[in-house]
Amino acid sequence: MPQTTPYSSKFNPSTYSNSHSHRQPVEENYGGLHYRDNKLVSGSLEALIQLLVPTVDYYPDRSYIFTFLLSSRLFLHPFELMSRVCYLCVDHHRVGDPQTDKKRIREIAPKIVQLLTEWTETFPYDFRDERMMRSLKEMTHRLAFGDELSRRAMQRLIQRLLRKLTTLGQYEESLATSSAAAAAMDRPLALKSKQQLVRREECVLNLCDDPFVFAQQLTHIEMERLSYIGPEEFVQAFAQKRPSDNHKSFFSKRKVSNLEAYVEWFNRLSYLIATEICMPVKKKHRARVLEFFIDVAQECFNIGNFNSLMAIITGMNMNPVSRLKKTWNKVNTDKFDILVHQMDPSSNFYSYRTALRGATQRSSTAHTSQEMIVIPFFSLFIKDIYFLNEGCVNRLPNGHINFEKFWELAKQVSEFLSWRQVICPFERDRKTLQYLISTPVFSEDELQLTSYESEGPENNLERDMRRSLRSECFFENPCLRH
Repeated sequence: MPQTTPYSSKFNPSTYSNSHSHRQPVEENYGGLHYRDNKLVSGSLEALIQLLVPTVDYYPDRSYIFTFLLSSRLFLHPFELMSRVCYLCVDHHRVGDPQTDKKRIREIAPKIVQLLTEWTETFPYDFRDERMMRSLKEMTHRLAFGDELSRRAMQRLIQRLLRKLTTLGQYEESLATSSAAAAAMDRPLALKSKQQLVRREECVLNLCDDPFVFAQQLTHIEMERLSYIGPEEFVQAFAQKRPSDNHKSFFSKRKVSNLEAYVEWFNRLSYLIATEICMPVKKKHRARVLEFFIDVAQECFNIGNFNSLMAIITGMNMNPVSRLKKTWNKVNTDKFDILVHQMDPSSNFYSYRTALRGATQRSSTAHTSQEMIVIPFFSLFIKDIYFLNEGCVNRLPNGHINFEKFWELAKQVSEFLSWRQVICPFERDRKTLQYLISTPVFSEDELQLTSYESEGPENNLERDMRRSLRSECFFENPCLRH
């Protein structure tokens, strides 16, 4: 029986190629594990747990550790897994003789520490559960019985974990504060904010008129928010879709706050772009803003920031912006048309996926931090994971866990983790960052009314809509007129 999964630690996509489909695959079974061509494809939950547990002369492959820790939460709570692993590592092999037990713990302790290190560093959110932290501390005491060095390593592990959890907590608190502040800007306070915005005709250009610098600041925000998304959140996102299949999942009581916050950031950026374009009273000023954001979108593409690129395109394609024909006529749209083509959804986003592969290849051979940046169009990334989940069962008819599915899931999520780890190399512009995060933006109705006030209605339907929006949303607010 293979001692470790033969699956590449880099999750080589060739594993799933059909180039050898003409050859009859070799099927093998080892104690509840099913292999095909020496690749683990399924197994019972108990056998998969056993494969995770290190011994004196065995340590699981890192790709298997990640894949199993990512997917196992669909079948049992991380605390249940932790309890089982701790038992199999230490208690299961106790013989009752203090000297023998101490020797055995000393031999296996470094590998236990290594496994727990990978767990705490990759899935730190699991340890917000007090029972998980308690298990870690209990394991520290058990290792102290046989190995002082491992006890100290466990203490350092716990200290790093606590620092990480503190940082995560502070980030989430800042998100909550920002969300509360944004909610407070809604009516009636929003009205005052809109008046302030309208008086600053070229506010974004007065703040930052360099498209490259602006794209860099967008990249700062994107990369910071990506860095706080835990890999388990992708599993959580679709685990909630089918509670009957995941009755043991602990996600039903948790929020995917960091993932949701990132999606909300995309929506905010789209509305911010539309707001800035619609806001200026003069047509030439609107055209300048429009040209500026086209250049920003181009710089985002060059950087590899596809999420901001798509948000900008989305904002420009919103009806309140796209209907401003007189404004668009003053702009050379050749560059914009190319960018729109790059993000065209036809053929399952073929052009975008080609560009993403190019950026990923550049990242893998990069010599600078800037070349390493890859920020995917996040909604499509989530959609791909969702359809992977929906298209394959979690369990096979024989009760085995469909590990072939989870290899593919782990491959996609691990690629995301490699993008997430890149440190943004650009200098921060505090004023621009603050503006992007906190400046008020128009709602859909507010954008529509502002658009009508900028370039009048073209037909009776639009005139009726403008009249309705004026009376219902703004009570004939003069600040939104010419």
